[in-house]
Order: sequence, then structure tokens, then C-alpha cells
Amino acid sequence: MILAVIAVLALNCGSAAARPQPPQYDIAILGGRVIDPETGLDAIRNVGVRGGRIAAVTQAAMTATTVIDAEGRVVSPGFIDLHAHGQTIPAARMQALDGVTTALELEAGALPVEDFYAQRAAQGRPINYGAAVNWANARIAVMLDKSPQADISWFLQQFSNPLWQTQLATEAQIEQMTTLVQEGLDQGALGIGFLLGYAPGTGRKEYYRMTELAALNGVPTFTHARFLSMLEPDSSFEGIEEIVAVAASTGAHAHIVHLNSISLRDIGVISTIIAGARARGIRLTTEAYPYGAGSTGIGAAMFRGPDWRERVGGVTAGSFDVNGKRLDEGELARLQRDAPETQTVLHFLDTANPRDQQLLDRAVLFPQGVIASDGGDWTVAGEPLPAATWPLPEAAWSHPRSAGTFARFLRQYVGEQQSLSLLEAIERVSFGPAVILQDSAPQLRQKGRIQPGADADIVVFELSRITDNATYATPARPSSGIDYVLVNGVILVADGELDTAVMPGRPVRNAQR
Repeated sequence: MILAVIAVLALNCGSAAARPQPPQYDIAILGGRVIDPETGLDAIRNVGVRGGRIAAVTQAAMTATTVIDAEGRVVSPGFIDLHAHGQTIPAARMQALDGVTTALELEAGALPVEDFYAQRAAQGRPINYGAAVNWANARIAVMLDKSPQADISWFLQQFSNPLWQTQLATEAQIEQMTTLVQEGLDQGALGIGFLLGYAPGTGRKEYYRMTELAALNGVPTFTHARFLSMLEPDSSFEGIEEIVAVAASTGAHAHIVHLNSISLRDIGVISTIIAGARARGIRLTTEAYPYGAGSTGIGAAMFRGPDWRERVGGVTAGSFDVNGKRLDEGELARLQRDAPETQTVLHFLDTANPRDQQLLDRAVLFPQGVIASDGGDWTVAGEPLPAATWPLPEAAWSHPRSAGTFARFLRQYVGEQQSLSLLEAIERVSFGPAVILQDSAPQLRQKGRIQPGADADIVVFELSRITDNATYATPARPSSGIDYVLVNGVILVADGELDTAVMPGRPVRNAQR
């Protein structure tokens, strides 16, 4: 409940009213269970916000223009999503209701980078935003002689031409790509996004050269591994091996995206190789999301070749769904041939099966891993939603992770399984992601924390009520239990309701900008 502060007039010697004191803070969040992963704080505190930043975390009483009663609730740093393909206003609003205050497009990234930031600055965003530079767009631009667009839909439309996905680049072409990628870094990109799995014919030397470029610029790489397969040769294990080897030899910080889906059922051996490399000083980080299904374009390279179904774990047409409906063989073949850019959900683990759930758990609970949604934009009947659409129509479609990743994670792994303490879980959704980026993007040193001086990106939720509501059949259902969301000191969600009149999101860029 938000309460407006009423200044109390003290009487001077019982006769004259003393001058009322101005409120100490813009916003006071009172009596909540404050979690700060960096310091280990887990205690009842009051939090004062002034000028968009946290000004005090204290047991002392405080006054403010606006007071939020947080008794019985958790006060957490805002959640930071490192893998958010949904960069439209409706997607950002849906994520805000899942506790996300910063949503970054790092696996795919964007190119041209300046266009990505300029478009969002002109429209405004409810939550913070940023992107890596999209290496795949650079490859497409050079090899197909096209002008890239900073839109994931443009990338998906290129699936129909296999040339950029299968052919080696010449030395001259690699130089052109390097120029485009460097321009993106100079414009503030947060790293280099490698959709290597969508262009598996890329030369190993090209990937090495681009990773050298990341190391030279002091930014991470965010790689979708080259292969999605449990069979050798060209297995997921080999794809992870490549990332580890290139990180070791270049000194770059390599972030491995969606550990749960890229590993399929080989999470045991893949997690072992990553953990072993980290223990030996290789700069590797990773992420996962708590679902047994992924999502991508139905015509992606990983769904081609004579044995691709066996390689991906024995999937059938019924393993794919589009707009919430499972496909048959005829529909799958038609879409792959005529509309390869069509977004689909691929079910690769059956989490109703305890053994499959254990595989997912191993990825989600990987030591020092973080949670990232890999969520996307929203469509109705295959068409994108207009920017002003809110609330989302019941028929709006995306993967349910676009709506419920963070609430689902907290419900399952803190509330139900009790695999993690609340402090450990909050680290995986806030401070952990901030640490991954903060060396190359110092803005993140002020995020993921509840400390004086930190950005006032704050989530207030009730642990006993927090849950995802989105399903594969009806994904456009926001999470429950998240009562307040502040972004840069502005109340975006109050009493569970989103304020569409405010756009407090700010750009996040690398240290060069």
C-alpha cells in the first residue's frame, strides 16, 4: 500500500506551530525484508530513495513524500535479464511485472547498434535496456551485401538464404565484419553476441578473430554454441569445447547462453567441462532459464540435415508448437519451406518426468550461474503488437518465459524445492548478472544492489505469493506476487498494477561510451 506522507506540525511551547520539516526522501520503503547479495544483508530495514538512487538503508525511522509499506514482503534489487530478445514496449512491460528492471539483448545483440539505442530513446522504455553488437547481422550484411537492421525480425528473415549460414568467409569479408563489429562497440555495445549455432559453417578462425576483438575491447562475448546435438561429431559438447578453448587462448570473458537448452540431455558432462575450466582460471560465465522448452525460428540451421531429429534428441513435429498449437509433419514441413522465420517453441525436456526435471535443475543450479529468460516479443496471429498495446490481449503469443521466468524461478527453487536460500536466489537474478557486466559496463556497479548510492531499481514482492501464471497454451498472463517495481527511483508497478504513463528506463552502454 502506498501512503502519502502528511507533515506533522509540532507545537512550540504549546502556542506556536513549528515550521514543518520537509520529507527526507522521495520514497520510503518501510519494514521490508531487505536482501542485498553483495553484502549478505537479509534483515528488516527501511530504504530511502532520493533523486533516483538509494540514499539510505537503515533501521531508523524516515519520512518521505511517498511511503510504501513493505511489511511482510521482500525488498530486492531489481532483476537483471542478460538474455531478453523482447525489446518492444509491450515485452518490457510484461517483464516489469515479473520483477525485471533491466533487460539486455546480449545473445543476438543489435546492428547497427546506434539505431537500436536511438529508436528506444525516441520511444521511451519502462525498464533499462541495452545490447551487444550482433555479429550475425554483420556476417549477413557482408556475405549477402545487405544493409542490416537493428531488429531481430530482420535477422529471422535471412533464414531463407543458407549462404551466410554455411559458407566460409574470405579474409576480406572477415575484415569487413571486423569493421562493422568494432563500429558497434564504439557506439556502446555491451559485448559481442555470437549466434554461432545459426551459422554453423562459420570458420573457426573467424570466431577466434572476433573473440580476439572482444578481448582487445575489454568486453564479453555471449555465444550460442555452434552445435545443438547429443551425437558426435558436431555435438553440443564440442560447441562448448570451442567456446572454452577460444576464451582460454584469447583471455576474453566468454558467457555461454542458455546452458539448459544447448546441453539437451548432456548437461552432466557439459557442466563438468565448464566448471573445470572455471576452476583453472578461464573467464567463463553461464545462464539458464527454468523451462524444458526453447524457442527460435522454425527454419534455423539446427533443424536441417538428414539426422537433425536424432541429433536434437529424437524430436518429432509434435515437439514444436506455433501460437500455442502443436504441429503435425505437414505443418512443420510447410513452415520450414515457406516461412522459415516463424517463431516456434521446441519442447526438448518433459519436466513432468522427474529425470528430465533433474537435468533442468542441474543447469538452473549450476554454481555461480545466473537466470536469464531468453524471452521474446509478442505477436497475435503471427503479427507483432503495436507499441501502445496494453494490457496484452489474451491471444498474444510468445514463449511463457517472456512473462514468467523470474517468478517461476523463485517459486520453484526457493519456495517449493528449497534448493536455494532467498539470498542465494536473489543473487542469481540481480547481483550476479551485474557482476558479469560491471567491468566493461560500469553502470552495472550501481545495479543489483540495495545499498546507499545504488540505482533505485527495486522490486518488492511477497515470497509466499510469487508465481508465474504464463503457460505454453496461454502465455500472456503476468506473474503474481510482485507488488512494487521501481526503475531509477520511479514507481512503475504499484499494488501489482503497471503505470503506463511513465517511461523511466535508461540505456546501458559499455565503458567506451
